[in-house]
Amino acid sequence: MTRHVTALAAAALAALFALPGAAADVPRVTRGNLAIEGIPEIPPELQQRLRRYQFARSASFAGWTADGRLAVSTRFGNTSQLHLVDKPMGARRQITFFDEPVNGGSWSPTGARNGVIYTRDAGGDENYQLEYLDPAAGMPVRLTDGRGRADTGVWSADGTKYAFTWTARTGVASDIYVDDPLDRMQPQLVYEAAEPGWAAVDWSPDGKSLLLLRFVSVNETYIYVYDLAARKLAEIEPAKVKAARGALFARDGKGVYITSDLGTEFRTLRYVDLATGKVTDLTRDLIRWEIQDVAISRDGRYLAYVVNEDGASRLGVMDLVQHADLIPPQLPFGVIGTMGFDAAGKRLAFSLQTPAQPSDVFVWTLADGGFERWTESEIGPLDAKTLVAPSLVRYPSFDRFHGKPREIPAWVYKPAGAGPHPVLISIHGGPEGQAQPVFSMNVQQWAVELGYAVILPNVRGSSGYGKTYVALDNGMKREDSVKDIGALLDWIATQPDLDAKRVVVIGGSYGGYMVLASMTHYNERLRGAIDIVGISNFVTFLESTAEYRRDLRRPEYGDERDPKMREFLQKISPLNNASKISKPMLIVQGQNDPRVPVTESEQMVAKIRANGGEVWFLVGLNEGHGFQKRDNIDYYQWAVALFLEKLKQ
Repeated sequence: MTRHVTALAAAALAALFALPGAAADVPRVTRGNLAIEGIPEIPPELQQRLRRYQFARSASFAGWTADGRLAVSTRFGNTSQLHLVDKPMGARRQITFFDEPVNGGSWSPTGARNGVIYTRDAGGDENYQLEYLDPAAGMPVRLTDGRGRADTGVWSADGTKYAFTWTARTGVASDIYVDDPLDRMQPQLVYEAAEPGWAAVDWSPDGKSLLLLRFVSVNETYIYVYDLAARKLAEIEPAKVKAARGALFARDGKGVYITSDLGTEFRTLRYVDLATGKVTDLTRDLIRWEIQDVAISRDGRYLAYVVNEDGASRLGVMDLVQHADLIPPQLPFGVIGTMGFDAAGKRLAFSLQTPAQPSDVFVWTLADGGFERWTESEIGPLDAKTLVAPSLVRYPSFDRFHGKPREIPAWVYKPAGAGPHPVLISIHGGPEGQAQPVFSMNVQQWAVELGYAVILPNVRGSSGYGKTYVALDNGMKREDSVKDIGALLDWIATQPDLDAKRVVVIGGSYGGYMVLASMTHYNERLRGAIDIVGISNFVTFLESTAEYRRDLRRPEYGDERDPKMREFLQKISPLNNASKISKPMLIVQGQNDPRVPVTESEQMVAKIRANGGEVWFLVGLNEGHGFQKRDNIDYYQWAVALFLEKLKQ
């Protein structure tokens, strides 16, 4: 009887998604910059319901100008652009006007070069080029010539030189260049890298040295002092494999502040004396969580840091002169983004968002403790009181840790009412990303408007929980993270207010792989899935991703050139297990994606359809690794909502 009912339910669901004609012959319709296959017309009623969720915007800290104005990235049109704010709650004056987003920049610390350097690409292709803009002049100046990919870097203390990464020489290696944005001579190559992953992160106060970071993997990152005259590298904290993130020169030039996990489970804040090599751990005995970000005032007095405590942020500031910790303002529960001191070293600005409030910029005046909000972003016609706050749960997985079942943290957003609610499992990318209690209009509309309980698990391999946890899915252990989704399905089945028979999975990038893998392992326990720019086959992905990214991904995913690893990657690839997928899918992709090329989605769509499965396919023709244009995002949200509405039935 159960089998008969299940078969009837499956048949009914298939009927909802049935398309006329052969599955392999689904026509493609182009609307603006979107290519659409198999997606029904979006009902006007659904569009209207979701419209009120599409008016929200945010503001992110994008630097201080030399004269004390605040720069923010915000969106008033189709893309995010740079704006200047002169005072708390003042008007946002737009200074960049492009079709492509400008999400941040690097401002000159002095009036010597009173402008900002930022990157722009074309259509999401991530072939970033550097531009310099003096807001008073109005017209940007291109600093790179289109050869290779450039990344934003750092200004010297006197504001006359700028160090950045550029792959112009080989197309792959992350060489370091120095430029004066007002000197139209070619940028000077100062360090020839042998591989990708290098970046300039700070200048010495005297301008004679650079701090360079070499990223190998999330668990292997190194910091060096590079003497520009001698062209000599000296490793900071030399020892065995470690991961470092933040690195800043002390403003007297005698030492370096770094974050490192060498000898510890979490990255701690450390001071390295350059003359003696002595390392002093400043936070190991005080903080048991990860130091996420570090900033230092220009005069060297204040050192700010952000702690990632189980996904939420805590702000700290050290007074290095008084050898004391400042008492920070009382901040709401949420996540701190970018931060930085003004040129005078008196004020600290940072972005802050909560689950119910988009990112906005706040300023803390350190001397007197003054705390002011500089931007207030809108959530449109929504009532903030109706938005869902998450709760943090931990569910047991398949293996054991310290003699007990390993627990996987997850954020759960439950809609109003008693349930049982349909469930949407949203899996982050990375894989070393982390789901945090941030503002997400997507999550809110799924929970509030569509009635789904939304669960964001931090499966093994996620960052924020120590270097052991982040390495638990490496190489041959890749599918252990997929088993964490199976364990989550088991946990859902024990919750009386959750409907284990109506579970959908969604995820992007590596999260897209997790979605596809979940479908091949747990097809019968899922209603359907939404894959966004996901990896369908690790071998074809590694062979076709942008060349500069291959060596950066191989330590995480495995080297496809090794016969044993290649065999393993082929074995676990969703593409080679697509015959197990019988439930409906929505697949979303950017045509110009350099990270996960469009072919990863195309081949998965073709294979599922060849097997008789149903796939809605959406391609952003002017998008890359995810959608960034507001008009494209709107349609994507409608398509996702329609898909989820159908699967709820």
